[in-house]
Amino acid sequence: MPEQKTSNRRQSRKQQPVDNTYAHLQPQALEVERAVLGALLIDKDAYAVVCETLRPESFYEPRNQMVYSAIQQLSMNEQPVDVLTVAEELAHEGKLEEVGGPAYIAEISSRVASSAHIDYHARIIAQKYLARQLIQFSSDIETRAFDETIDVDDLMQQAEGALFELSQKNMKKDYTQIDPVVSQAVKVIQEASKNTDGLTGISSGYHGLDDKTSGWQNSDLVIIAGRPAMGKTAFALSMAKNIAADSQVPMAFFSLEMSNQQLVNRLLSNVCEIEGKKILNGQLQPDEWDRLDKRVNSLLGAPLYVDDTPGLSVFELRTKARRLVREHGVKIIMIDYLQLMNANGMRFSSRQEEVSTISRSLKGLAKELDIPILALSQLNRGVENREGLEGKRPQLSDLRESGAIEQDADMVLFVHRPEYYRIFQDDKGRDLRGMAEIIIAKHRKGATGDVLLTFRGEFTRFENPDEGRLTPNSAAGGEILGSKINGEEGPAPLPDGYDPFANAPRGEMPF
Repeated sequence: MPEQKTSNRRQSRKQQPVDNTYAHLQPQALEVERAVLGALLIDKDAYAVVCETLRPESFYEPRNQMVYSAIQQLSMNEQPVDVLTVAEELAHEGKLEEVGGPAYIAEISSRVASSAHIDYHARIIAQKYLARQLIQFSSDIETRAFDETIDVDDLMQQAEGALFELSQKNMKKDYTQIDPVVSQAVKVIQEASKNTDGLTGISSGYHGLDDKTSGWQNSDLVIIAGRPAMGKTAFALSMAKNIAADSQVPMAFFSLEMSNQQLVNRLLSNVCEIEGKKILNGQLQPDEWDRLDKRVNSLLGAPLYVDDTPGLSVFELRTKARRLVREHGVKIIMIDYLQLMNANGMRFSSRQEEVSTISRSLKGLAKELDIPILALSQLNRGVENREGLEGKRPQLSDLRESGAIEQDADMVLFVHRPEYYRIFQDDKGRDLRGMAEIIIAKHRKGATGDVLLTFRGEFTRFENPDEGRLTPNSAAGGEILGSKINGEEGPAPLPDGYDPFANAPRGEMPF
């Protein structure tokens, strides 16, 4: 008898897998698993109820995983699901004897009389599976934390990435009947009608741009792209000044390229209209000292929060953005720039795949926080290799490293300065010297188009243009340039004494 009891205890231990780390049973619901499988075997419509909630690995017992996998395969092939077809599918896969033969399948089908409450039972299984994943995740992190050869900062990045990946896999959003959505949309339209300026979002500070976009909209991901020296960062800083300093809208600026001090120096140059070189060396004239003293107050107390963490990961950004929104009421986020971000803690086969994950995560974060996120992006060299006036204009296909950026973005803007390519008039006869085009190439909620702004490179500043500058003027200097820009006739001659880069040496101020 003692030997029989010992044998029974050994057999019992074999039948109940134990988590060795914590000496506890793993979260499981074996009876519920069998009830769900039984319901699937007797009700042909039951699989459609649970297919989004359960995967084979959601089941704790290995043979239940195999049975569900067979049911899944039959359903995907639009084959009938019952005791006989599932047994046949398992036999075809060579797993029938492994699950216990036809007897086990018949047994689980006899345990239930109907598929009632199968959706609730499926959620129980899914919750147990998630609990097991979290236990495994915490166990792995604990083991690695004891390893002194692993850098703790790297471990935190990997842990955050792994947890994010886990949450994404188990995230499920149910459908919504359209009535409350329609009611909310009508309410938003009614609120918008009260704004005489037509703005429904956050103003950029530029009238022409706001006319086309109605302001930066909540939950939108806006990509601001351009080639080096086009003025992306200058445009971003000018908007930061308009939004945070002038309009007092709380804003966060994540700079992966420049330090906080460099960022503030450029803001001072922008606000005080003092050349960047003088801001660096302190050689200011008396009138410039006066401007600095008077205008710096517009930045002091502004709800602008800057972060210059190098190599910022998308997971760190999520954590910081949530806190900024919660603690400081931040209404808009700017990132300079997207390609300098990473997704540490996740494995990718290519950089393109990583950038795709980053852009998708930024869009998800904008929706989660319900605020606009503006991200700067680089373009590839395709622009430089094309000829002609139109050839120098950036296109969506020029977005660097990932087509997913174009796909995920609600709006794509290009910063383009034609005079950089020695183009001084457009085909409408407008003077383009000292001007920049903001090209709206993609706009999910409205029309595309171009907006002309004044660019003052010496102050890294974009301004609303004088109305006179937007009037066609054939005497503005130079001829209207078409494809001749790189053709046999060569570029049009520069107006006498005109140097477009005289006030903005690229070596001193990286636009």
